[in-house]
Amino acid sequence: MESRQREEKTFCRICAGYCGLIYSFDAAGAVAKVQGDRANPLSRGYACIKGLTLHEAHMSERRLLWPLKRRSDGGFERIPLDQAFKEIADRLRTIIETHGADAVGCFRGTQTYLYPLAYAMQPAFMASIGSRSFYSTMTIDQSAKWVTAARLGRWAAGLDPYELSDVLMLVGANPLVSLTSPNMAVQNPVKSIKEAKADGKKLIVIDPRRSQTAEFADLLIQPIPGEDATLLAGLLRCILASRWEDREFVERYATGLESLREAVAPFTPEYVARRAGVPSETLEAAARLFAEPYPDRRKRGSAASGTGPSMGRHSNLSEHLLEAINVVCGRLARPGDPVANPGVTSCPGPRRAEVIAPSREWENGWKDEAGFGSLFGERMTATLPFCIGKNAPDGIHALIVDGGNPVNAIPESSTVSDAFDKLSLLVCIEPFLNETSSKADYILPPKMMLERADVTSSIMEPLLRMPYAQYAAPMLIVPAHAELVEDWEVFWEIARRLKLPISLNGVPLDMDEKPAAEELIALMLEGSNVDFGVIRSIRGGQVFDVSPAYVEQGDNEACFELAPPDILEELRSLRAEQLTSAEFDLRLTVRRMRGVMNSSYHHLPTLQVRDADNPLWMHPDDMTSRQLEPGSRVKIVSAHGAIEAAIEADATLRPGVVSITHGWGHGAGVNVNALTSLKERDPINAMPVMTGFGVRLEPL
Repeated sequence: MESRQREEKTFCRICAGYCGLIYSFDAAGAVAKVQGDRANPLSRGYACIKGLTLHEAHMSERRLLWPLKRRSDGGFERIPLDQAFKEIADRLRTIIETHGADAVGCFRGTQTYLYPLAYAMQPAFMASIGSRSFYSTMTIDQSAKWVTAARLGRWAAGLDPYELSDVLMLVGANPLVSLTSPNMAVQNPVKSIKEAKADGKKLIVIDPRRSQTAEFADLLIQPIPGEDATLLAGLLRCILASRWEDREFVERYATGLESLREAVAPFTPEYVARRAGVPSETLEAAARLFAEPYPDRRKRGSAASGTGPSMGRHSNLSEHLLEAINVVCGRLARPGDPVANPGVTSCPGPRRAEVIAPSREWENGWKDEAGFGSLFGERMTATLPFCIGKNAPDGIHALIVDGGNPVNAIPESSTVSDAFDKLSLLVCIEPFLNETSSKADYILPPKMMLERADVTSSIMEPLLRMPYAQYAAPMLIVPAHAELVEDWEVFWEIARRLKLPISLNGVPLDMDEKPAAEELIALMLEGSNVDFGVIRSIRGGQVFDVSPAYVEQGDNEACFELAPPDILEELRSLRAEQLTSAEFDLRLTVRRMRGVMNSSYHHLPTLQVRDADNPLWMHPDDMTSRQLEPGSRVKIVSAHGAIEAAIEADATLRPGVVSITHGWGHGAGVNVNALTSLKERDPINAMPVMTGFGVRLEPL
């Protein structure tokens, strides 16, 4: 590090906010100040507490700084990196020879989604060894979106442009904290939503609590958690009963409208009111605000969901109904609409107004013994615990985990923990001990984001409302005594020792001499709208002068399938359900905290001052009726388990609802997944019920 005082620009890669940061260093080279970059055209000076404390993670006393190998007594010992690579490759070779390539699995965690080299190298390695056993947080988080894309169909041009929207609807999403939503501008979220309101945009929020985003809603609906499908079926029924569908669009691009109309007919406003706790007039007002046509022009604006519906009961049905509302109302980009972000790090290509036909890929090709197939090349994460150690074609005997914590993330925690103990080989690319890495045979500590070269990811460009990109040079020097590795290097090094080739962007890599990270970034960006050399030469983020793009007329004849038989059957089953329970008188919903990302960053000093625990939030009226005080500890009991937590008051919650943050545990708070079960899984994507279930409280 230079000894003189200086400032460096970089950007946070924890979430899709991509907040620009300015790091100030004192004369000794220590971090003196961190602030949002006001000159950054995307984040405009905003940065949340996670981004502002990134360096604390790099400098944490808990950080692992050299590779560790598990001893026979269960403890860890230091091992040279090269030796670790050799031993891992040797053990993988034996497992592949004994059980086949599919016995080797890879789990992609949240921390690698915005790390382009790791994101690309993981599946490239799996393709190299010939394994189909790829897992990620997506299939334990929002895989209902993938199921819907493959069952309803996809619109190649995307949702109605945000810039042209009149009304937006969010279901179980809080982008002011998550900074992620496909139908809104989420960078510098408060400023963006205020600008949207000033522009006249209307906002409908459906959430059991008055979230930070809901504070800006023109209409807030607070349903009973777990009733998303009921509410959305009722909303769709109101729209169709009023004949507010875009008939011309539906007749050209969709099938099954009348079957869907008939299927949702029983979900009357009165029924939804009884079951989901939403007044009938509120439901009808939401349908009117979103769908009632303007007399003089087409109404614009789309509906989108977050993790709420995707982690709840009937997740796939909920997402299908949500996207069916977009289709029925014609809320999709049309020919001539401007494309807000034609792409910078992605390759140029047309955006066509046409349907990508349903594929139902889980019904085709390879399936495990339980009958679960794959989605977009991934196996279902909730099936992993049942496949570990099996001497069968779907058995998993080795697992490489990169940037994730599946033992914490997968429901029914005790079962998952026991299953991971049965792995013949567990390798974790991880800077800290957590529930998963503490079980590893090898822990390979990676360089963290301020220590490596990086660029904004092309997969996140649809969430950026402008052709923006930023390069980040390594800013913090790796400690002199450390032996760290970049995530992508792990896969290259192991493949080299297995004498297997790896290709990136269709180009075979040199497997004798390791390429530099920036060479690989340049390779990945070959053919992109802006050359990597240009992006790299600019200090800070920039909006690039790329050619404007507009949605083009499509030319295929594919249609959305609004009412496939399995959707109609699930609607019938939903209508027949009885979910009330005298034993469990409260509904529990999970939520996010601004200071943490899933299971990461809980132990950092600044965040510990803010949020040392994940309490159980409860409406003050419910606390009074149960004679509970803030700070009181209670036992939270579900049909599948029990945990203990302290009570905190939250008047934004709907009465009768309690809320707790997911992703905690391992010495910091409590893991809510101990209340969940892997026995209640969706038949398509094995998605468990992780929110919106019944609980009761017992005082301690």
